[in-house]
Amino acid sequence: MHGYSGSKDDYLKRLARIEGQIRGISRMVEGDTYCIDVLTQVSAATKGLQAVSLGLLEDHISHCVVDAAKESDAAAQAKVTEASAAIARLVRS
Repeated sequence: MHGYSGSKDDYLKRLARIEGQIRGISRMVEGDTYCIDVLTQVSAATKGLQAVSLGLLEDHISHCVVDAAKESDAAAQAKVTEASAAIARLVRS
């Protein structure tokens, strides 16, 4: 079971909203909507994805990393390294 399992429905709802925003952005571009208005919607979709990412990261740390820490020091270190790499990818994006 993954750390986000308890919040899966919430994540799916949020992702569905983001998917709708992306389709809306496509329609805006197809319709030659003013650049700043398109950028505003891109920013909103980006913030939505960032919120999902942070939630998943928090779930991973509080579930997967904590469980690994109970298992062994080596397992804990592997999960911390994995989480650190994920954080680095999020920061770069």
